[in-house]
Amino acid sequence: MQKTAEFVSLGHPDKTADYISSYILDRALEQDPNVRYAVEVMLKGNTAVLGGEVSGQVDLSNLREYVIRALADIGYTQQYAATWGECAIEPDKIKVIDLIGLQSAEIAQGIEHNGWGDQGVFVGYACQGEGLIGRELFLARQLNNTLYQMALQDDNFGLDIKTQVTLEDDGQTGLVIAAVPMRQKADLRRMIADIVGADEQKVIVNGTGCYTHHSAVADCGITGRKLAVDFYSTACPIGGGSPWTKDASKADVTLNIYARKLAADNLADNDECFVYLSSCIGRCELPSAVIKCIKGGRISHKRLSIRQSPRELIADLGLDKPVFAQICREGISEFALRAGK
Repeated sequence: MQKTAEFVSLGHPDKTADYISSYILDRALEQDPNVRYAVEVMLKGNTAVLGGEVSGQVDLSNLREYVIRALADIGYTQQYAATWGECAIEPDKIKVIDLIGLQSAEIAQGIEHNGWGDQGVFVGYACQGEGLIGRELFLARQLNNTLYQMALQDDNFGLDIKTQVTLEDDGQTGLVIAAVPMRQKADLRRMIADIVGADEQKVIVNGTGCYTHHSAVADCGITGRKLAVDFYSTACPIGGGSPWTKDASKADVTLNIYARKLAADNLADNDECFVYLSSCIGRCELPSAVIKCIKGGRISHKRLSIRQSPRELIADLGLDKPVFAQICREGISEFALRAGK
């Protein structure tokens, strides 16, 4: 069966929005380790709309500065803007619309009693192979990261990059598609083919033939729209909730990371492992925790016994620290393999 996976860089407007929210969360955690945070970001042109809830001993009067610093982390600097002009976001022109309020007192009450800050379902996945993810996703990510690093060093190439890799029935690399902004056309097919082990004739770069306008100038970036990229592509179901816009008490990042960690820890000689977790707002215990393992086509299930409270699990995974921009940069699947070690 053919398998296809997509990956996008931090320069893609949806991932830029994810990173901005994660960056601001880190700054809030530096001020108050117990901050309660849920902030969505919409990025269009040179305007960033921030909406959500934040409660704690934090000063968010520097929101515009935080947005500009987050953009600079990605590579969207003033120098980049000077190079690309109106073809890309311009940090010095950023306007921030602040629609942030306070967290509901009813939600806060549940968290204070060591319960989860939201209900939801979460899926972790691991399989044999590099990165313990599907090879099609591994290759799409590897290619994207290489092109992104190239763009950081060569101003002919832009940061808003998408890659897509298809594996054929026999596991060989089939069609490879890449979108890379270019000020002057360049033939990247040979390089791309070498990275993913493909036939150069099966590589498509910039399907429309021209790609200059990019970032939030050409698209509208919204948090939580790249969940298949953030998790495991089409290899398994996606649980609810974006992991990038909330503090660890909300469960979306914590239980997604924990589910991935449990899947990897139980992979052993299995071909694939799936972990399914759920949470209840205001409650400590998990309503369900199940692992499914596949080996040689045979499927087995068992219930998991999880005794850690939300606070304990958050501390065990190191999510009580300002690490959320790092997680957004490297991804859930990678961070989870090291979490708690």
